[in-house]
Amino acid sequence: MVHIVKSISELHHLFGLSKPKHPLVSIVDLEEVTLSTTDKVWEHFSTKFYTISLKHGFTGKMKYGQSLFDFDEGVLSCIGPNQVLSLDNSNYQEVKGYSLLLNPDFLLNHPLIQKIKEYHFFSYAINEGLFLSEDEQKMIIQLFQIIENEYNNNIDKFTQEVILSNIDLLLVYINRYYERQFITRKNHHVGLLTQVEEVLSNFYKEDSQKESLGLPTVQYLAEKLHLSAPYLSDMLKNYTGLTAQQHIHEALMNKAKELLTISELSVSQIAYTLGFEYPQSFNKLFKKKTNLSPLKYRQMYN
Repeated sequence: MVHIVKSISELHHLFGLSKPKHPLVSIVDLEEVTLSTTDKVWEHFSTKFYTISLKHGFTGKMKYGQSLFDFDEGVLSCIGPNQVLSLDNSNYQEVKGYSLLLNPDFLLNHPLIQKIKEYHFFSYAINEGLFLSEDEQKMIIQLFQIIENEYNNNIDKFTQEVILSNIDLLLVYINRYYERQFITRKNHHVGLLTQVEEVLSNFYKEDSQKESLGLPTVQYLAEKLHLSAPYLSDMLKNYTGLTAQQHIHEALMNKAKELLTISELSVSQIAYTLGFEYPQSFNKLFKKKTNLSPLKYRQMYN
């Protein structure tokens, strides 16, 4: 059974920390984290947010997707939303470093909402920690500390802009280091979970597909991956705790949130753009997934 950590506040609680100052973003000092060695949550869990961690002294084993995550040399890890991990922390010792927890909703109305999806180091295809030189570690730590200082200061109208600008710079540096680390490596076989991510990510990039196919279906996804629909759903349920239909709904909601916040399309136009035949169906699904109507959600960010 996969435990889905739905919020940054929930992860703070599991870490033995006080509530975050902001519900959508947090910087965690890993020396302050207390992990229970008997809590069943860590056997199979996923989060609804991005996690970027720079750490030293980690002694546990982590399974990431279908592979063991290799921390033997690497100290930096980047994990995207809805990716299942298994953590063996039976020999857990004090860890030093930082973790940046970032809910995708914090990026709405900012170019990063699109840009962050282009970084392959958040994909299941990358299952090795990133090795950094001493100078590179200092650079990453400096950016973490800038974000932390801004996070802890009194919030004003510039706070989010400053935090997002430094997160943007942090991701550029990480991308540079990952490109360097893997530039000489041969391409590895891309696993099922990575392929699912790619098919759903690319679905709305081609207008012709939107017009001819409407909403993405489990059958469409299965055909793209050359699998039967039942087999695909069973595999996804086994690895992630979510069915193929739930993965499709996650992709739909992410795209809907983007359009509601960065476009001037009406709610009905967004529904048709996403492939819904009737706007009412879109409204019903969106409210079911977010507890807000599309219009109410848009008003939160405008």
